[in-house]
Amino acid sequence: MATNSTENDAKPGLRKPVFVKVENLTPGTNGHTLIVKVLESNTVLQKGRSVSPHLRNTRIAECLIGDETGTILFTARNDQIDLMKADATVILRNAKIDMFKSTMRLAVDKWGRVEVTEPAAFEVKQDNNLSLVEYELVNME
Repeated sequence: MATNSTENDAKPGLRKPVFVKVENLTPGTNGHTLIVKVLESNTVLQKGRSVSPHLRNTRIAECLIGDETGTILFTARNDQIDLMKADATVILRNAKIDMFKSTMRLAVDKWGRVEVTEPAAFEVKQDNNLSLVEYELVNME
């Protein structure tokens, strides 16, 4: 007797991403999906074969990104740097907040994705830079 097992074999449906705004990012959070414009990109580290033949090429850039609610620094690594060009609009999927010198940085690791998309219609609010806010770690008893 053959049974119709489509209910059991069905893959879980992909969840629609919930897009967040820059102003809603907080320390210690992850899983963010955002649409942002790249304002500037500055390479801060470039290590490669010239240092040691068995080292992988490592490139790191700090990119100022933002939306209509504010801006934040994004740490782009290696191939991500090529996508984070000034004036580009990108979708960051599964982004996380890293802390660097008591300030927030947005990053996308191997579990996330950076995609260039259609130019966004919004103007970036540049007077609300979340990476300029210093946080202090307080241990609660």
